[in-house]
Amino acid sequence: MDNRRIAVLLSGRGSNFVAIHEAIERGDLEAEICCVISNRADAEGLERAREFGLDAVCLPSRGMGREEYDRLLGRALEPFRPALVCLAGFMRIVTPVLLDAYPGRILNIHPSLLPSFPGLHAQRQALQYGVKISGCTVHLADEGVDSGPILMQRAVEVEDGDTEETLSARILAEEHQLYWRAIALMLARLTSAS
Repeated sequence: MDNRRIAVLLSGRGSNFVAIHEAIERGDLEAEICCVISNRADAEGLERAREFGLDAVCLPSRGMGREEYDRLLGRALEPFRPALVCLAGFMRIVTPVLLDAYPGRILNIHPSLLPSFPGLHAQRQALQYGVKISGCTVHLADEGVDSGPILMQRAVEVEDGDTEETLSARILAEEHQLYWRAIALMLARLTSAS
């Protein structure tokens, strides 16, 4: 394991992955993205990874059990030897198979102030509940849905007339600033522990 190598797992457009890559390019985050893996062949994030010259791997999950897929994922990650595995819009719940391979080293970002509104459609949940403050959270992944220990959070005010789309866009802008900072925090912890 190299203490600066991070693997990114994604299922879609990969905007958080791009923000992490940009933070590295700017010199704000001292890290190296060793691979980008998606469970969907049509994930835009995979194409962006290829454009950046990164190792981009499609590992389809359709029709596979969660543990079976995580075993496959673990084998795919192994040669890259990441210090951290960063879930960036990876639409799968990880199992102990992967959690045990990277104990305390799998991060996730979620568009709410956890523990409020875990799971899908967090912004819609927030609006339906009528909260005045929402936001985003980076946490360590565990066996639950968005239930692991919280590393960092950022608040976003809910404005009158917000829709799921407008609130989501403002939260996403904060995610792009928060995730790389949480990665830096975790890499610093790993370095000081070694």
